[in-house]
Amino acid sequence: MIPLLLYSIAQGLRPLRTPAAARLFAGITYEREIAEQPWPQVIHIVTIDLDEAGVDVLVSPGTAAAVEGEPAEFETIALTTSDFLAQNDLDLAINANFFAPFSETTPWNFYPGPGDETRVLGTAISNGEAYSLPESAWPALCFGPDNRAQIAPEGTCPDGTQQAIASKQQLVSAGAPVPIQEKDTPYARVMAAVNARGDRLWLVIVDGKQPGYSVGATLAQLTEIALRLEAAAAINLDGGGSTTLVINTPTGPRTLNAPIHTKLPMRQRPVANHLGFRAAPGPDS
Repeated sequence: MIPLLLYSIAQGLRPLRTPAAARLFAGITYEREIAEQPWPQVIHIVTIDLDEAGVDVLVSPGTAAAVEGEPAEFETIALTTSDFLAQNDLDLAINANFFAPFSETTPWNFYPGPGDETRVLGTAISNGEAYSLPESAWPALCFGPDNRAQIAPEGTCPDGTQQAIASKQQLVSAGAPVPIQEKDTPYARVMAAVNARGDRLWLVIVDGKQPGYSVGATLAQLTEIALRLEAAAAINLDGGGSTTLVINTPTGPRTLNAPIHTKLPMRQRPVANHLGFRAAPGPDS
């Protein structure tokens, strides 16, 4: 009865299934789209002007041992997205790389918890310090010292890269869809996409695993969204119960999507690393 009660209460905390648009911060806008076909979807699109004065990028830092290149079984300490945002004085953040180890048995039995050791899969760079190396053919989203973003298909970022995260799937390359090589079913998803100049970044978050509210998106649907945005390149980041979008407000972190961890809506999963942004206040902050 207790899990059912918690689930019912959590359902009422989810964002409304209504379209919305706002200028969150200088250079950062937000849209919420609602779809009913072929299944219910709540889609969140964040557009970031990387040329906007005051916009700054940060990826979760690695442990000292991982940054120094010493043999390290673990590379980061797990945090929820809200905690990452608050601890680093950020204005917007999402979850990033796939990671290990991971287990989820009950609402009280899961790994990692906050503060647990984790291993990042694929490229990860924070403040110019690499702490996780590329996986074979895993693409990386790389930010240079001028904030310009690009997607490196093989995961090796250019020299001078200051921040980077990675994925196991590239969805768009040179403005064209990349063939999907796996079974494609709807799921909670997170996508990062960039334009050809590298001065515009889109973060697309699709809630999932919540029948009647939002079932999720297929990789093909994510690709369609990226092409609609006229992205030159796009990658699929960690999704499922990791899917989280958080912003800073005068009263503290606020979750803009409906994450679902251990089958409880609005519960954030502690994850291995994040992608975050600082920006000047906007009229809707």
